Amino acid sequence: ASVLGAILLEKESLSDVVGILKPDVFYTTAHQKIYRAVLNLFNENKAVDLHTLVAELKRQGSLEEVGGLPYVVQLTHRIASAANIETHARIILEYSMRRSLISISSNINNKAFDERVDTFDLLDKAEQALFGISEEITKKETYHLNNLLAEKFAEIEEVGKQKTQIIGIPSGFRELTRLTQGWQPSQLIVIGARPGMGKTSFQLDLLINAVELGKKVAFFSLEMSCGQITERLISNRAEISSEKLKTGNLTEIDWRKMYKQTAKLSESQVFLDDTAGLSLFELRTKGRRLKAKYGIEMILIDYLQLMTVGEGSRIRNFANREQEISTISRGLKALAKELDIPIIIASQLSRAVEARGGDKRPQLSDLRESGAIEQDVDIAMFLYRPEYYGINFDEDNNPTDGLAEVIIAKHRNGPRGKVLLNFKKELTRFSDFQTAPEKFIDKITTKI
Repeated sequence: ASVLGAILLEKESLSDVVGILKPDVFYTTAHQKIYRAVLNLFNENKAVDLHTLVAELKRQGSLEEVGGLPYVVQLTHRIASAANIETHARIILEYSMRRSLISISSNINNKAFDERVDTFDLLDKAEQALFGISEEITKKETYHLNNLLAEKFAEIEEVGKQKTQIIGIPSGFRELTRLTQGWQPSQLIVIGARPGMGKTSFQLDLLINAVELGKKVAFFSLEMSCGQITERLISNRAEISSEKLKTGNLTEIDWRKMYKQTAKLSESQVFLDDTAGLSLFELRTKGRRLKAKYGIEMILIDYLQLMTVGEGSRIRNFANREQEISTISRGLKALAKELDIPIIIASQLSRAVEARGGDKRPQLSDLRESGAIEQDVDIAMFLYRPEYYGINFDEDNNPTDGLAEVIIAKHRNGPRGKVLLNFKKELTRFSDFQTAPEKFIDKITTKI
């Protein structure tokens, strides 16, 4: 009542609480309806005072339900100043969260005694519900189109002022970033390739390029250990071959480079996880915790086919592996949307690529046990290195040594195309295409 009264007394006070409270946090139905009417006036850019509120409640047919004119007038008599409105608003939010905790705990308690309910499914839903409560602290209430349009206009205006004009997390590769506009929040991106093409190396490049911009990134490796990943990162940044690092046979210059790059990497916000056979259930749990505790901005996973859905008899009952992969891909898309960050996952391709004669460039149908992957992902990219197949020259007789292609076969909100990169095999590192003859430059980004 004090908060509502303060809003009616001083119009500026509403801006202090609109990002904290939503109608459902109020305990009584009457206060919920009054605050909802206040938000309607605010979203329509109308003045909020006693007269406009009463008129809005009449329009909604809710005036008598909230106690009539006498009760609305009484709200303004309960407080002399709006000085502490934000503190009072946070008290309301805290009690609302307590009520939610009581409700969730009661629901979990009841279902935990029901042996028909899958334990791991219940645990996942419980964690999701608890995570949702903590999100209430930071989430904004207003989703009116007027506000969204204003935010988007300001975002576009800000991007227009920047030289790069990139709105997502840059990939670190000039042409790839130009085509994708960076990795966007809630996107699911798949990187498909046959073994040996450099999927892990490419992901590590994306990781390093992101953290060098100050981004917080989590990398889940189902194939390599954290020690191996760390070694690859040092090799990548210090430009020292893995063979040298394994033997420790380094020159003085190598040692200096390694110390310098190790110091830089130690300051970055990188979180590594090498859980073998990582399940979707585990990923959701760890992703939510990393988001809540550290505010991670991107997740990379290597790779899809090594994942499982999770434990428990009910969720493991799939007719085939394709159904399970489809469930995983849908779960990953849902997680990307829930955490509002891009998730990039590597995927193996089927042997059909090898069986094809002539051009062995991958295509969407080559996604191994693809199922719903094509539908769920926002961007599907493929890595292709001609020299892997013994192709030393392209159709124009240009050498393909060290050449790599990133083929964007699907792009939900942008153009498809092909980007050429250089691949340094000894450092397992990709870089922007630099060594092409003049006539080859036009092929860097071509429509498919």
